[in-house]
Amino acid sequence: MELTAEKKSRQMETIENPSVTGSEAVLQALLAEKVDTVFGYPGGAIMPVYDALYDYNEKIKHILVRHEQGSIHAAQGYARASGKTGVVFATSGPGATNLVTGLADAMIDSTPVVCITGQVFAHLLGTDAFQETDVINITTPITKWNYQITDATEIPSVLAKAFYIAKSGRPGPVLIDITKNAQLQKFEFPGYEKCRHIRSYRPKPIVRETYIQQAARLINEAKKPFVIFGQGVILGKAEKEFRNFIEKTGIPAAWTVMGISALPSDHPLGVGMLGMHGNYAPNVLTNECDVLIAVGMRFDDRVTGRLDKYARQAKVIHLDIDPAEIDKNVKSTVPVWGDCKETLPLLTESVEEKSHEEWLQKFRNLQREEEKECIEPELNPESNILTMGEVIKLLNELTGGNSIIVSDVGQHQMVACRYAKFNHSKSNITSGGLGTMGFGLPAAIGAKYGAPHREVILVAGDGGIQMTIQELGTIMQNKVDVKILILNNKFLGMVRQWQQLFLDKRYSFVDIESPDFVQVAKGYGIEGKAVSQRKELEEAIREMLNHKGSYLLEVAVGKENNVFPMVPQGCSVSEIRLK
Repeated sequence: MELTAEKKSRQMETIENPSVTGSEAVLQALLAEKVDTVFGYPGGAIMPVYDALYDYNEKIKHILVRHEQGSIHAAQGYARASGKTGVVFATSGPGATNLVTGLADAMIDSTPVVCITGQVFAHLLGTDAFQETDVINITTPITKWNYQITDATEIPSVLAKAFYIAKSGRPGPVLIDITKNAQLQKFEFPGYEKCRHIRSYRPKPIVRETYIQQAARLINEAKKPFVIFGQGVILGKAEKEFRNFIEKTGIPAAWTVMGISALPSDHPLGVGMLGMHGNYAPNVLTNECDVLIAVGMRFDDRVTGRLDKYARQAKVIHLDIDPAEIDKNVKSTVPVWGDCKETLPLLTESVEEKSHEEWLQKFRNLQREEEKECIEPELNPESNILTMGEVIKLLNELTGGNSIIVSDVGQHQMVACRYAKFNHSKSNITSGGLGTMGFGLPAAIGAKYGAPHREVILVAGDGGIQMTIQELGTIMQNKVDVKILILNNKFLGMVRQWQQLFLDKRYSFVDIESPDFVQVAKGYGIEGKAVSQRKELEEAIREMLNHKGSYLLEVAVGKENNVFPMVPQGCSVSEIRLK
């Protein structure tokens, strides 16, 4: 009897081996899921998996990090740059707990990561055995799903579910904890079959045509419509569908920090970044639009400011794959559930072709005001002291907006998000919802493995870089070609800015001393340079970009320069300050 095409496809995805250990089954699962890179750190409880990995090192690349937090941030960078699922190995106890920050970060930023942790023998669970922690209960609030395996026969089906859950619907992190006895146990391997369905789990809600039509009517009637979009456009691979929608409707569109690069920076309908340090026009005019269309974003407090003063005049259309986000923070007039790759074309088909030139001109007018008050002084300063903005501007000019920019967290992050230009999607990688200092360096390493053909540049501050600076060792050992740009203001700059503006310049423990970063880099075999003069800057950035292999460039910038505009905490978005 001839096999159907679907059955043939499934056979191809099934790897059969009559008798294997649990550890071998783990690696068979990774091969079946087409995993090519794993970030990890070995230890006693996961040693059987590492022993099995010894025979798979030509098929699966393992990147030995210097700290488990580095492994999960690297997996996040890999996932964000590649669009695939990042994979992490860690041991029990401190190995597993060192993943917690990265799991929380991946959860709030919807990043697909599968973490496989070792655990003590099953008979020792609950006895406070050496390096035993209850990783399942610790990570339940910060994972999309987690599960503990104590019997090897569960490994194929559980890992299949793990990859399916991590990547499907709204992505997120999954943690699978495997006891040591299950890793060592031999069993009759039935073959690995990818998971395609889990009862009671619906990754994508059913699209309701009624809501599409209601949304289309509101958009067609709108005089001042405004689109705000987030990472959901990128995660849904809906960049083209999104462009088609805004170009047909002629609606101005602004992005969240996580939505940056879904739309090319120079698109004529792009009106800037939303949020606390976003652009002036999109923040102010949020409170003037008559229809607000939110696509793949979650109305984070850094975007909305005071909720009781946020877009009260507007009818809200919210497109999201996660029904839990609808009405969570901002009440929607029309909820459009579903994957935006499916809902946007339906909506585009139903709306009228229009242009909103007069409304768009309002954005341009306010943009000019911001350019005069904020952008021009930042990008073309009269002082001899370098600003972060002019460094990013020069970086733009020399890279042409084609690089992946990974940023750490702080003032430099907001400056990079404001002034970096992007021509391609998946080009801005940063810690959005959690704001994890130390994210940048390991994430940049992961991004390079996720997109090896693209140039990866890390923009970091002198504070955040020191939180995971040991990952320079990962760069050294693996010869990772990452360019590291440190903007050094000798302060924990973002906290200092708040202390200056709201706490009468009471600079409490934000003055930070740093090592000689260039010498530290050289200790890891990484070339570098430090500059502080404007006349040196362009040549130094060129040297960094042209250098074959990794390179560290430290730029001394103004100590007390601030990032503006700014929406003060507790204020409405329309109360944004230009200075």
